[in-house]
Amino acid sequence: MVFIDETWTATNMNRTHGRARRGERLRMGFPHGRRKTTMLVAGLRMSGMIAPTVLDGPINGDCFEAYVPQMLVPELSPGDIVVMENLSSHKRRSVLAMIEDAGGSLRFLPPPGLRRGRLDSPDFNSMEKPSSASGHAQESGRADCHRSLEPHRHTRRSVPA
Repeated sequence: MVFIDETWTATNMNRTHGRARRGERLRMGFPHGRRKTTMLVAGLRMSGMIAPTVLDGPINGDCFEAYVPQMLVPELSPGDIVVMENLSSHKRRSVLAMIEDAGGSLRFLPPPGLRRGRLDSPDFNSMEKPSSASGHAQESGRADCHRSLEPHRHTRRSVPA
């Protein structure tokens, strides 16, 4: 089984205020200008993460359709079951055809209303746990989104933005 998920971060998620010791000035970096969104798309197997890709900007159907043959399909083995969220960008017929041509089958998670009232329940998608952890680190100020994702940019291939 391969669980596919996306997670994102934006420069406006960084903290704008902080604390320093009495008498000391707080110094921290903060990106200025327009907000920048970065998207991480990856798959998760029992053996670990596969097909990670970092995109500049939000994902849409065209980006996902380019991700599948370039990153996901080469990692699939015959008989793999690919599990994805129930998003319109994932439901293109071409995506289904590419996964089936690689010998896999596609399953979608149930709609959000059937997931115990929670949109991203880790009970249904194993990929939500690592995605959630990176989001919490970003929100708490422990991670700078663009610097922390920089080592993964070498995995990116020509996926249209």
